[in-house]
Amino acid sequence: MPAPLLALLTAVALTGLAVLLFWPAWGLFWRWSRGLEASDRVRVEDALKHLWDCEYRQHPGTLQSLAGTLGLSGQRAAALVQRLERLELVGREGDRLRLTDEGRRDALRVVRIHRLWERYLADQTGLDAREWHPEAERREHRTSEAEADALAATLGHPRFDPHGDPIPLASGEIPPARGVALTALAVGQDAEIVHVEDEPEAVFAQIAAAGLAPGTRIRVLERTPRRIRVAAETEEVVLAPVVAANLTVQPLAAAAEGPPAAALSTIAPGERAEVLGISAACRGLQRRRLLDLGLVPGTVVENELVGPGGDPTAYRIRGALIALRKEQADLVQVRRAAGGAA
Repeated sequence: MPAPLLALLTAVALTGLAVLLFWPAWGLFWRWSRGLEASDRVRVEDALKHLWDCEYRQHPGTLQSLAGTLGLSGQRAAALVQRLERLELVGREGDRLRLTDEGRRDALRVVRIHRLWERYLADQTGLDAREWHPEAERREHRTSEAEADALAATLGHPRFDPHGDPIPLASGEIPPARGVALTALAVGQDAEIVHVEDEPEAVFAQIAAAGLAPGTRIRVLERTPRRIRVAAETEEVVLAPVVAANLTVQPLAAAAEGPPAAALSTIAPGERAEVLGISAACRGLQRRRLLDLGLVPGTVVENELVGPGGDPTAYRIRGALIALRKEQADLVQVRRAAGGAA
């Protein structure tokens, strides 16, 4: 190949490589640079969230707690704290890390966005409860304050996320924590679940599988060093103390004695019952569908026909015959009508 042609091809190749690497906006170098900057911002925001959570729960926020929560080595956590100090977002009081006023404002902004997204994912999608937190964490760093305001308006300005955590107002105001750990209740005491801790994931999965959610009313039936047995709506649930400690409850006055609540699925053919409500663990599209079918408090429902294999069952609801599968009927709480049979 002639030397001039080889030189020309080499120059074209180098030019093409330079364009691929350094072209403004979409060149590989600039994409890598933006990704690095975004990753750094995410780590800063996650650190502020952790320190704010420690402050809210009145736990000490330290270098060690930060490293453990973010999964960083001690050296990288120390470098992150130094960066937060340079940005004047964090200060030190001995071993404790304290948010500055600006750091607290930034933390509350991220917390608000995260909890609004969790509320949206719980109410407007069919996403599994275990996916709300990680999906909200992915979205919180890409959502502006204006977009968060629009999301809040769409949701009707909710006060709590699906785990029972209060959602800060746009002004940063937030009510104090409330309730006590379920492990603090005595046998026979009634309470309502007001908060479910969503981490660690394995513990939250057990709580979700048991159908326990904010709004669920419980009564402690038994306490031993190894287990806590509670009546939750229409079922009994046995929890290990480490799992029960992740549930915050508000003690209630003793409930009035009366006919016990039951799941709609337990109503026999020809029997009538009055709807008390829908399980607090039922959310989103499934909850709206049951409400749209007329399963609201006070509605009288009759078991009219059971399917050949025992499932589904046809119920007479407000004059219409509606087929529900057992897992759907399990979510509807009812009280058997006086006399029982239709």
